[in-house]
Amino acid sequence: MTYRLLRPLLFTIPAEPAHNLTLAALRAAPWLQRPDIHPKLTLRVAGIAFPNPVMLAPGFDKNATVVDAMLGLGFGGVEVGTVTPRPQAGNPRPRLFRLVEDRAVINRMGFNNDGAAAVAARLRARRQSPGVVGVNIGANKDSTDRVADYAEMTRIMVPLAQYLTVNISSPNTPGLRDLQHEGALAALVDAVLRARAGRPTPIFLKLAPDLAPREIDAICRIAISQGINGLVIANTTLSRPALQSAHAGEAGGLSGEPLRDLALRNLRDFRKASGGQIPLIAVGGIATLDDVWARIRAGASLVQLYTALVYEGPGLARKLVAGLNTRVSEYGFDSIAEAVGTE
Repeated sequence: MTYRLLRPLLFTIPAEPAHNLTLAALRAAPWLQRPDIHPKLTLRVAGIAFPNPVMLAPGFDKNATVVDAMLGLGFGGVEVGTVTPRPQAGNPRPRLFRLVEDRAVINRMGFNNDGAAAVAARLRARRQSPGVVGVNIGANKDSTDRVADYAEMTRIMVPLAQYLTVNISSPNTPGLRDLQHEGALAALVDAVLRARAGRPTPIFLKLAPDLAPREIDAICRIAISQGINGLVIANTTLSRPALQSAHAGEAGGLSGEPLRDLALRNLRDFRKASGGQIPLIAVGGIATLDDVWARIRAGASLVQLYTALVYEGPGLARKLVAGLNTRVSEYGFDSIAEAVGTE
């Protein structure tokens, strides 16, 4: 209720400065809580024990400055990043736009981040703190060898994260999505797994929602055969469904409510193509309990959200977790894991 009262004032500030103000407020707050423990919602994915399946998507905390604050808001895990080997300023401003009428966001941030060394130092400083923390890794825009960038990021972050997500689906780094093509993807996965150097840290791939069926089949085949531990479905889209906002024509990746149906169809396609042989993490247009439940029933073991926080506020994670706990019981499941893929 407090957030809904403050939201009109916050929305008078452009999106990126408002986000930076939010991060500053979170850093200043004495966040001591941890996620509420609901035994029916605890689950193990890729060997990691999650207190609940509702996670913070990357992009919110690019530089690992508010990890514990977000865990304190009830998220079952936090994924920081995207982080690149060297610091990167990203694309020119303005590059982040609220589409209020559509409950959506368009961004063309361009992997702006403090770089691997700074983020690694922050993660190292909290290594003894509880909570699941993953790192979303990327390549520098001006890199001459992007595969080498991903391998370097893997070597740096593997000791510091519960899992890594290889982001090859951002639409805001030219040519990055080409790494999703079969030959390039196989070489990339091989390099990343070799850079992991035998450590047990799970590796996930984050993929675009705009893939053709044959591309989905190829990705699943490579991921399963080479031992990838999970697929994140899906990143922002370059497609433009009917939108009402004046910012609808902005370049960049679209997230939020207009992505919901596309991302859900994409999840179902990956579930079918993979035959349930690899864990799926759903993201894109998730804002309500029904959204979360639909993704879980369609095959997702975990869900991630970010854009919904812009419109619903910081209490969203706890609200969804409480609702899930009730929903699992209503459907007669003993645990959330039993609901995965039961659509």
